[in-house]
Amino acid sequence: MNDEERHLLIIDDDDSYREVLSRSLSRRGFVVATAAGVKEGLEICGRHDPEYILLDLNLAGQSGLNLIQPLLEIVPAARIVILTGYASIQTAVGALKLGAVQYLPKPASVADIVKALLEDNIEIPEIPDEGRMTVQHLEWEYIQRTLAEHGGNIAATARALKMHRRTLQRKLAKKRPSETTHL
Repeated sequence: MNDEERHLLIIDDDDSYREVLSRSLSRRGFVVATAAGVKEGLEICGRHDPEYILLDLNLAGQSGLNLIQPLLEIVPAARIVILTGYASIQTAVGALKLGAVQYLPKPASVADIVKALLEDNIEIPEIPDEGRMTVQHLEWEYIQRTLAEHGGNIAATARALKMHRRTLQRKLAKKRPSETTHL
């Protein structure tokens, strides 16, 4: 392994976004490995020992926040940056408390992502005011917070929300309305 190489793991369940981001960051000098989900992300992390990890907050209905600690157990010195289309101040603070070094709301430019990965200055970028979020977005945020509080357990989350488990699973499977990604 070349000492100058910067190894990066991207964990994101959106195949096209993950591939575009991988190509963009490869052109900026990163040696990139990618994973589509939690299990694959942990396996690849164990094999490739990345210095940098770019982690999506919503991984097929599971919270990426629950993946921060297991990743840091495998590679304690890794710099984890959360990249999400579901930005909120509460999840940003939660991510930083769990060990992420930065939290970027989508759409984020490749330059902003590189800066977040490489620089030590922790600063939470401007996050959309929750007062302007749609009802669907606020519902999604509330569900994600409750899911994180219950360690990703769907059945326990459904009980806490007084919601049928299948209804919760359908809501978690949906993408945020009007979600767009730009690179």
